Amino acid sequence: MIARALYSLFWWLLLPLLPLRLWWRGRKEPGYRLHWAERLGYYRIPVDRQRPLIWLHAVSLGETRAAQSLVAGLRQRYPQHQLLITHLTATGRESAQALYGDYALIATLPYDGPLGIRRFLRHFRPAFGLILETEVWPNLCAASQAAGVPLYLLNARLSARSARGYQRFAALSRPAFARFRAIAAQSEADAERLRQLGGQAVTVCGNLKYDLQPPPEAATLAQRFRHAIGERPVLLLASSRDGEEALLLGALQQQPLPAHTLLVVVPRHPQRFDEVARLLAPAGLLQRRSQWDGAAPLPAEVQILLGDSLGELYAWYGCADLAIMGGSLLPYGGHNLIEAAAVGCPLLLGPHMFNFAEASQLAVDAGAAHRVTDVADALQQAMALLAAPVQRHAMREAALAFVARHQGATQRMLAMLPDGVA
Repeated sequence: MIARALYSLFWWLLLPLLPLRLWWRGRKEPGYRLHWAERLGYYRIPVDRQRPLIWLHAVSLGETRAAQSLVAGLRQRYPQHQLLITHLTATGRESAQALYGDYALIATLPYDGPLGIRRFLRHFRPAFGLILETEVWPNLCAASQAAGVPLYLLNARLSARSARGYQRFAALSRPAFARFRAIAAQSEADAERLRQLGGQAVTVCGNLKYDLQPPPEAATLAQRFRHAIGERPVLLLASSRDGEEALLLGALQQQPLPAHTLLVVVPRHPQRFDEVARLLAPAGLLQRRSQWDGAAPLPAEVQILLGDSLGELYAWYGCADLAIMGGSLLPYGGHNLIEAAAVGCPLLLGPHMFNFAEASQLAVDAGAAHRVTDVADALQQAMALLAAPVQRHAMREAALAFVARHQGATQRMLAMLPDGVA
């Protein structure tokens, strides 16, 4: 109790600085300059009091996309209920509006100060709440319990590194984890760490991301890209993070790709598109996707294509002969490799996939991905694989089989939820 009181005091002291942080972040992501009142728990979103409400929290873009099979399952199982989907990031909210805005309420979750959280719960009055991955906030968990709102932690993953961080603040984290009605862990290793942190009723259900179906239009777009590019080998740097593009360009100076190879770079964050374009331009003739319709033949002299368009990563995976996973060349923890495997894209995984450790090992064991030690190793393996179509075909088949073998998490998680909601 004392620990949470001090934690709440911290939020009070931080509150005057939060508008400055939002305004600063809004320089590159204008969405952060919107919905400020909601971040303090004030809402004008109308709620139908005649229908019970199910609340799903997907903090950012990755969780929002991963929730698609779960959202579909909730709509089928609870057809008479309202659905509220909340976020903390601007890109998460924008994605949710595009994916779910036709039928769900979309809102921003307040900061974890006690008053904002209580205002949120009073306004929406959820029958129960579903928290994706590991968004465990002490005041949110305590206030939900006090308001009689059961919470479920779904698709939970917890790396050894994150677990050590929670352990350092055990007086705050243990009561928070213990307040979840049930926890669906992605793996047995995640489950054990969650139990050690105080989690109750922890069950291994697998990863929702294996159940995510690539949108049909992505395959059509991939075919269009491939036709426009022609027979050239395509190497993709997918979801690259700050510093990784420069790292790759430096390695290419020592170990250039074959002249006819097309390098496609798709940055993780849209606010970096212009910055990455300026970085890539001196390295070779650059074409931006935003300035190309994706159908006209790509000029043969183009060496680098910047994927500066939103929602097309599946299509780039479907178009590429081979992909290097961004976020893994530098210590960012990697990104969701299952999206690539779901369309049969062979993968090279850098040394920093710690946020997706289990999925990475399973993909490597299945033959769907290879590990690399650094960017030079990535280029060396990439050139060898681009010259080996039979091996790439085997990796494609292995990737598709790998994803199919691990599906079913959605139904296992839905089975944990209440049969009816009053």
